Amino acid sequence: MDNISSKVFSSLKYVYLIIFFVLLSGFFHPLITGQSFDVVIFGILILFVGLAGCILLYKSSMCENKKGIFFVSGFSLIIISLYFIFQMTGIV
Repeated sequence: MDNISSKVFSSLKYVYLIIFFVLLSGFFHPLITGQSFDVVIFGILILFVGLAGCILLYKSSMCENKKGIFFVSGFSLIIISLYFIFQMTGIV
């Protein structure tokens, strides 16, 4: 029984993360204004790329043997995410 409840809690944290990213990327704006959901989907993907970069940075602080690879790839993903955010807003 304990194994089932841990799997349920594990899946709930991923569902919570997806719902949080959907709301953070502006899910209700296309509903109110009648625009398409392309911007929302693109925003969710940008947030997941940034999250993957942060996870790799965290792994670089915990792992000793592949520290440089995790560090460089984590910062690269964060920079890519930041570039996509600037491209989406029209700054770049």
